[in-house]
Amino acid sequence: MSLLEANDLAVSYGGVFIFDHLNIEIPEGKVTVFIGSNGCGKSTLLRSLARLLKPIQGEIHLDGLNISKMPSKTLAKQLSLLPQGPIAPEGLTVLQLVKQGRYPYQSWLQQWSVEDEQSVKAAIQATGMEALKERSVDSLSGGQRQRAWIAMTLAQQTDIILLDEPTTYLDLTHQIEVLDLLLELNERDGRTIVMVLHDINLACRYADHIVAIQDGAVFAQGQPSHIINPETIESVFRLKCQVISDPIYGSPMIIPQGKSKRRITNPL
Repeated sequence: MSLLEANDLAVSYGGVFIFDHLNIEIPEGKVTVFIGSNGCGKSTLLRSLARLLKPIQGEIHLDGLNISKMPSKTLAKQLSLLPQGPIAPEGLTVLQLVKQGRYPYQSWLQQWSVEDEQSVKAAIQATGMEALKERSVDSLSGGQRQRAWIAMTLAQQTDIILLDEPTTYLDLTHQIEVLDLLLELNERDGRTIVMVLHDINLACRYADHIVAIQDGAVFAQGQPSHIINPETIESVFRLKCQVISDPIYGSPMIIPQGKSKRRITNPL
């Protein structure tokens, strides 16, 4: 397993500081979810952890090593990122896309191998894409496309998987399908999953560890049952709410208080 952490991190984007003196440690072998309002820095933090953004100050360590000093392919064998809304070239099949996940293992001396073939096959099977592997990615439904991209990420065979809003643009059925798959990968293979989610209730249901971000700083972090309460939600989202127990899973469930005066007077 691999430990990912940021120490005294400062990151700017477009000349504006997003984070300053930020410290965070990602629990190994757990599902961690970043939550927070739009523009608070969730995606920026995720991209920084993946070395897509260079910090102005501080360091990000993977197993004690500064990732800025690691060769790109070495890092890509340990950490993978699925960005928000990825787009595949027109006509690219699922199989061709998944094979792209093996790029860190390719070189002039190391061409396509039996291990590469096995990794791609296992990734396709793990995501249930066998029947669709010859289909073009752009012909798939939203949930199927997301599973194809996750399969590509799995083929990379990293201990840590970062995902930026993996359920965006998906209907509720496909959101649950994708999150169930990620949870299975975590529980079965012990992979460390880190993702940005907007739906707090789903975050509470699937996360072992939640990081609530407010204005470029960590407001609170810990187990959902420890940090998700009306005070946290009001501070982070400027939203009054009630927090009850999910009747199925027992995790915290947010009931927002809006301005609507409607009430159900005759519930079924």
